Amino acid sequence: MTPTIVFDTYWRFAAERLAMFYRRLAEPFEPCTTDPVLRSYRFTNTYRATDRVSQYLIAQVQTRPDRPQAPREVFFRTMLFKIFNRIETWEALERRLGPITWAHLDPEALDRGLEELRRRGQSIYSAAYIMPSPAYGHSRKHSNHIALLLQMMEDRVPEQACQAPSLQAVYELILKYPGIGKFLAFQYSIDLNYASMLDFSEADFVVAGPGALDGISKCFTDTAGKTPEQIIFWMAEQQDAQFKRLGLRFSGLYGRPLQPIDCQNVFCEISKYARVAHPEIGGVANRTRIKQIYRQHLLPPPTPQFPARWELHVPYPPTARKSAFSAPVQPSLF
Repeated sequence: MTPTIVFDTYWRFAAERLAMFYRRLAEPFEPCTTDPVLRSYRFTNTYRATDRVSQYLIAQVQTRPDRPQAPREVFFRTMLFKIFNRIETWEALERRLGPITWAHLDPEALDRGLEELRRRGQSIYSAAYIMPSPAYGHSRKHSNHIALLLQMMEDRVPEQACQAPSLQAVYELILKYPGIGKFLAFQYSIDLNYASMLDFSEADFVVAGPGALDGISKCFTDTAGKTPEQIIFWMAEQQDAQFKRLGLRFSGLYGRPLQPIDCQNVFCEISKYARVAHPEIGGVANRTRIKQIYRQHLLPPPTPQFPARWELHVPYPPTARKSAFSAPVQPSLF
């Protein structure tokens, strides 16, 4: 494969964005980078599981001690939350309906709650994913999504997922349903795998999304016939050598190396980053602007929480890591 200048920036971005995550835990209200692009625009974290919505899903929707852990309950909560992918929507529904469970679900009350939010002018869907409306005969998109989830529950998808032999098999199970494309089905399978109902390695399977395809096209002028997924696996395998080559400090997520899902994620983010840092590199998407502006957080982040089987030691209080991340990982690119 033939790399471009963006290939090196990929690794610098991954290292600096992870360092920003640690710095913000240690000093929530201090500047967490000197990189002008990262200070100006919003980018997701290097590790998908550390992002705000993923953290809320893991800590509040999936594993909170008062939440039922039966597979049907975990599947239902996870899918309902992720279909809308918006913390504010979930919290508004629970204020109206009480704790959301499959055992006590009133689908009509759920539909009315979402419709009321919509009528008030509130966004009920996140802008992170394009969410087409599945064809279940309803005039409102959210009503069709409720019908989709009810169909999955009726088809005993939670039980089938628990019996699946691989993460790819879970993905293929979800992909069968209307309105769920390949990338979304992959994201849902990763989300379900955070919970107690599944126990697959994230290293086993990956699907490249549209943003990652653009990022790959900016990192390489020639891919030697490799598929996007093969390139993502290659990046995961290469991480130690590339960080060492560039002199970058990268200890991973409390010791956890980048997984294919994370390398996919970084490709998506480098697609955006390169629009400003390397505007001469066009990419297949041919986009030139970054829409989301970075805003300083008003509240300190909660202590991060991860699937127990990852066996990550997260120090508390997080200021224990302050001295290790008091300076940027690498000099500014500019």
